[in-house]
Amino acid sequence: MSKTSGRDTWKRDAVLVVVLVLVAAGLITYLLAKPPGQDAAAPPGQPPSQEQAAAQGENPLANLARREQGDPLAIGDVDAPVTMVMYSDYRCPFCAKFSRDTEPILVERYVRDGVLRIEWRDLPIFGTQSMEAARAGRAAAEQGRFWEFNRAVFGDSPPTGHPDLTQEKLRGYAREVGMPDMAKFTAAMDDQRFDEAIRNDLTEGASIGVSSTPTFVINGEPILGAQPLETFVSAIDRAAAQS
Repeated sequence: MSKTSGRDTWKRDAVLVVVLVLVAAGLITYLLAKPPGQDAAAPPGQPPSQEQAAAQGENPLANLARREQGDPLAIGDVDAPVTMVMYSDYRCPFCAKFSRDTEPILVERYVRDGVLRIEWRDLPIFGTQSMEAARAGRAAAEQGRFWEFNRAVFGDSPPTGHPDLTQEKLRGYAREVGMPDMAKFTAAMDDQRFDEAIRNDLTEGASIGVSSTPTFVINGEPILGAQPLETFVSAIDRAAAQS
């Protein structure tokens, strides 16, 4: 990639992140402040928007889970009664804390028993390296190493501050988890073909007011930040009891 092309990509990614963060902040303020019943009903045959669902008394967070069979960015049974959608950034120290301290316990206690399904969403809000790491995660997913790569990155993250995730470091994590084809991984990581899917995650997050990481939605119940394990256990148990 030429220096000019690299600068253009950096500028585009930076502008995208700034715009979406501002949109998210505006949307959450709007959803909290607007009077009920303000939105018109959705046209026949179309599901209501997040705003329309809220105006009609429905939980706009209730149907975020995609439940796609074979989704490499998800772990757990596709028909699990409880889903946890998590919006994360590889350079977020609190996302790393959740990955190291809490996620393994939830996997052991709930995912393996078929109660919980975890779905990852990319929310790269900490600059160009966040976007590059999101691409690398997708490249790892193509070879069935998403969660191993994900945990390797977070496992090496410092307790505070944002890690320096250079492309060489990302390739190092891929080698660490035994990426079957490093040449394919590198080519995919350097490509921009994952950008639309990543931006779809960003747009989804912005549409429900997500402006920080990590943010979790458990069967429609939002949890902000790397909360103590007990917070997640209570939310999952409550959702399972209601299912």
